[in-house]
Amino acid sequence: MPQLPHKVHELSVGQLSARSGAAVSALHFYESKGLISSTRTAGNQRRYTRDALRRVAFVRAAQRVGIPLAVIRDALAELPDERTPNRADWARLSEVWRGELDERISQLVELRDRLTDCIGCGCLSMEKCALSNPYDNLGEQGPGARRLRVDRSAKDPEQESAAEGGSCAPGEGGAVRR
Repeated sequence: MPQLPHKVHELSVGQLSARSGAAVSALHFYESKGLISSTRTAGNQRRYTRDALRRVAFVRAAQRVGIPLAVIRDALAELPDERTPNRADWARLSEVWRGELDERISQLVELRDRLTDCIGCGCLSMEKCALSNPYDNLGEQGPGARRLRVDRSAKDPEQESAAEGGSCAPGEGGAVRR
C-alpha cells in the first residue's frame, strides 16, 4: 500500500482509492451521493482531504452491516467539516444504529431457526409452514389462494380450472391455484 508523505493534505482520487481499498468508480459514486466531497484543481482534477479516508472506511463498514446509503449520508452530515472525525464522533453515530442492528440480528436468528426446522421436516406446506407462510394471516379461510376471483358456477374440475385461469381480483396480484 502506498504511503503518503505526512505533509500531503489532499489526495487524488487514485491515492484515495489505493489507501481506502475502494474503487475509483465507488469513490465517484459516494461523492455523487454526498457521502464524501472533493475540491477541484485548476486542471479540474478531484482532490480529497485526508479525512475522506475515514469517511470512506465508515461508509464501507456501515454498508457491510446493511445500513442504507441515505442513512449513512445523514449520519455523515452530522460530522464536522473542519476536522477529521475522531473516535467519539464515530461512536456516537454507530450507537444510533445499534438498536436497529440488534433487531435485524434477532430477525435473522429467528429466520435461521425456522429454516432449520423447515428443512428438517421437509413439508414446505403453504398451510402451516412457518417459512413459506409466516403468521398465516389468511389460513383461517382455508387452504389455497385467498385473493382470487373464482367462478363458482363451473360444474366440473376442468371448467373450474379454466375459469380460474389466472384471473386475479382487480388490483391484486397473486399465485394462480391450479
